[in-house]
Amino acid sequence: MSTKSDRSSSRPSGARRQSRLVAVQSLYQWLLSQEEPGAIEAFAQESDEFARADQAYYQDCFYGALREADGLRGHIEQALDRPIALVSPVEHAILLLGCYEFLHHPEVPYRVIINEGVELAKSLGGNEGHRYINGVLDRLAGRLRANESAPSI
Repeated sequence: MSTKSDRSSSRPSGARRQSRLVAVQSLYQWLLSQEEPGAIEAFAQESDEFARADQAYYQDCFYGALREADGLRGHIEQALDRPIALVSPVEHAILLLGCYEFLHHPEVPYRVIINEGVELAKSLGGNEGHRYINGVLDRLAGRLRANESAPSI
C-alpha cells in the first residue's frame, strides 16, 4: 500500500496543482449549494482539469475538507480579521483546502500550500483576495506548522 508521500512523489506537480484547482471549485460549489458531494464530484469529473489532476489527491482533499469543515473553520477563524461568514465563498474554499493540507499533508511544505492558495486566489478570486489568502494562510502556518514555519536563527 502506498502512503501519501509515495503518491505525491510519483505524480508531477502539475497534477497536484490541478487537484487543488478542482478541489477548490468543488468546495465552492458545496458552499453555495450544499449539494451532495457525490454529485459535485461527478460534475467535476467532466472537466478537463479533473482529467489532468491527481484524482486520489483531489478526493482526499475534497472529501476530507468536507468531513472536517467545522473543525477547519475553527482553526481558520482564529486567523481571520472578520467573521468567516463575511469571507467570500472563493476565499472560504481556498482556506478550507489550505487548512486541510496543513493538517493532513505534512509531506507538502507549508510554503507550497501558501503559494498554491495565493495562485488559486489570483486566478479565481477578487482583485486583492490573494493578499488576504496569503496573510491568513501565513498565520495558520504559524499555528498549525509551528515547527516548520518558525524563523531560523
